[in-house]
Amino acid sequence: MGLFSSAAKRCRKCKKFLRSAGACCCSPSASSAPAGGVRGNEEASTSALASAPDGKKKKRWRKRKFWRKKKKAKKESDDGSGELVDLVNSFSAKSDVCKNVNAAEEILRGCNQNMPSRALTFSQLGAATDGFSEQNLLGEGGFGRVYKGLLQDTREVIAVKQLDRNGFQGNREFLVEVLMLSLLHHPNLVKLLGYSTDSNQRILVYEYMPRGSLEDHLLDLPPSWKPLPWHTRMRVAVGAAKGIEYLHEVANPPVIYRDLKASNILLDREFNAKLSDFGLAKLGPMGDQSHVSTRVMGTYGYCAPEYAMTGKLTKMSDIYSFGVVLLELITGRRAIDVTRPSEEQVLVHWVS
Repeated sequence: MGLFSSAAKRCRKCKKFLRSAGACCCSPSASSAPAGGVRGNEEASTSALASAPDGKKKKRWRKRKFWRKKKKAKKESDDGSGELVDLVNSFSAKSDVCKNVNAAEEILRGCNQNMPSRALTFSQLGAATDGFSEQNLLGEGGFGRVYKGLLQDTREVIAVKQLDRNGFQGNREFLVEVLMLSLLHHPNLVKLLGYSTDSNQRILVYEYMPRGSLEDHLLDLPPSWKPLPWHTRMRVAVGAAKGIEYLHEVANPPVIYRDLKASNILLDREFNAKLSDFGLAKLGPMGDQSHVSTRVMGTYGYCAPEYAMTGKLTKMSDIYSFGVVLLELITGRRAIDVTRPSEEQVLVHWVS
């Protein structure tokens, strides 16, 4: 009986020892705690072996991430986007138009691309518009005047935007628009056919859009005009959304439009929407960047409040502007209308 009781005591001691060894092995401080005899050393070496594959996995993951980044950077340098980013970011109010457009053409030739827009003379555009005749005047704004014209050599019907030398759109905006629309190609972006800097002029030549802008068909309609049908409104919204999607998700580097509004959405004969006026467009954040810090630009009523307050520009700024345009399409009201009662003047506030 004494032999049996002594054996039972030994068994209990062994169980306690095994429990304590297991606790040491599983606890986070096991590596720092002193090992209890040979068995403790065995447990410590076992835990080290168990963690070794995880360490190797992390190293392999880091290596893969490093090579992915390197491959992406090499691809961007190969397609010329890095050089184009530097070129666009270097534009200033006093930048030379011809010099910078020629630099962009050199970058594109290096990656087997061509700039489709061409330099036109002032005399060519004068002949196309009958000497910038008032009869061919399509519209007028703070930027200058837009005329309808016909190119003599190609017989293309064109829209000629002659920028006011003292207007809102300076050299930088002119350069940005020439370069952006020369490099970006999508059915829902207006085509830039050419430009002219002759005689100290700044002139942009676009494809002609016979239906004018969305603003012409949606806001302040003449009494004889019928409102746009619902399916046409949705067609315009889808077209504008596709244009924004291309700028954000397909263009490399991504582009933030920054001036989405009803007057900048042009319509062809079938009411297909095309985004125009890229003077305020900005290259978007790349890599690990979350935003681009820039001077606040845009149109009051369409500008995202977080961008207006912080100057931090993101793709979401365009999405906010698109939401305002969508509200205009649904309600037929302007984003800002000071002729209405004070609580209805700001469309976003009124609908919310």
